[in-house]
Amino acid sequence: QVQLVESGGGSVQDGGSLTLSCALSGDTSKSNCMGWFRQAPGKEREGVAEIDSDGSTNYADSVKGRFAISKDNAKNTLYLQMNSLKPEDTAMYYCAADEWDCSGGYINGADFTYWGQGTQVTVAS
Repeated sequence: QVQLVESGGGSVQDGGSLTLSCALSGDTSKSNCMGWFRQAPGKEREGVAEIDSDGSTNYADSVKGRFAISKDNAKNTLYLQMNSLKPEDTAMYYCAADEWDCSGGYINGADFTYWGQGTQVTVAS
């Protein structure tokens, strides 16, 4: 099993920055693909970014050029650096992992087995 715990959420002004962290524990061999998702009230869950075991990354068009996903394997921690935040980025952000390599293209939550509890990000206009 894999346990994921997110942190780093909070409230920022339009144009601000935040860095989310996701601590990974348990059977870390089952985390070849890790990703970040978000869900705003009344909206469907959206894949934001994913990173494969070889370090290759994939982003949703809505965050390209603003967000950066990275992983520190020594610390078993996944990060999401979020810059130029907009009010529409307001959502609960979730970390996810799966033992299979990332599929690329559309970041699909159905491809991920393990999920964290989420951390709230609020961007004020």
